[in-house]
Amino acid sequence: MIYILEDSAGSETLHLKGELYKYLVKVRRHKIGDEICFRTRDNLLNLHTYKLQTIDSRDAVALLVSSIEKDVKSEKSLHVGWCVVDSKSIEKVLPSLCEIGVERISFINCDRSQNSFKLDFERFKRILEASMQQSGRNSYIEFDTYKNIKEFIIKFPETKVFDFCDKTLSNSADFKTVLVGCEGGFSRTEKELLSSLEVFRLDTPMVLRSESAVLAVCSKMLL
Repeated sequence: MIYILEDSAGSETLHLKGELYKYLVKVRRHKIGDEICFRTRDNLLNLHTYKLQTIDSRDAVALLVSSIEKDVKSEKSLHVGWCVVDSKSIEKVLPSLCEIGVERISFINCDRSQNSFKLDFERFKRILEASMQQSGRNSYIEFDTYKNIKEFIIKFPETKVFDFCDKTLSNSADFKTVLVGCEGGFSRTEKELLSSLEVFRLDTPMVLRSESAVLAVCSKMLL
C-alpha cells in the first residue's frame, strides 16, 4: 500500500479510528514510529506523511511529518474507446488499466453490445481507488459514454482501430486514442464506417476476448 485515501488528512494531528484503525493496526500491523502516507479525494496531488505517535486498543494518533505535491502518472497518455461489454469483464481489468496509466475510457454502445449491460461508474471509482492506493497513482481514469461508434469517431477522428487485419502493432507505434470492439467484433456496417481509419492487430494467432485485447494494447502502448 503506497498511500491511504483519508479525507481528514492534512491536519497536524490525525486520529485513526474505526475501519481505518483496524486496517492500519490490526491488518497492516503498523507500530509506533511508523510513517504512513495519505492523500485526500479532493486534493489528490498532495501527499501527507504521518508518524504514528500512540496506539490504544481502539484508536491511534499520528502527527504530520510533511506535506508535498507529488504527481504519479504515466509519461504517455492513452484514451481507450471500448465498445460496451459485461461490467464484470470490465471490472476484472480496471485495476490493471489504472496501474499501467490509462488516462480515459469512453464506453461505446455498438451494434453487438448487449443492451442489458449497465455501467456502474460509482463502483468503477471504488475499484480505481483500491488500485490507486496500491500503485501510487494519484488520478482517476476518466469515464464517459457514446451512443454509437460514429459519434465517437466524429469526436476523435485520429483514432486507431484494433481489429482483424494483416498489419500488426509495431513497437514504435505512437497514438493517443484506440478503439476496441466488444465480443464478436465490429458489425459489417461498423467496419465500413471505420474503413478510412488505420487498423491493426496484435502479433498473436489467438483470438482475444475484448478485455484481454484492451489490456494487451494498453500495456504495449504505455509500458
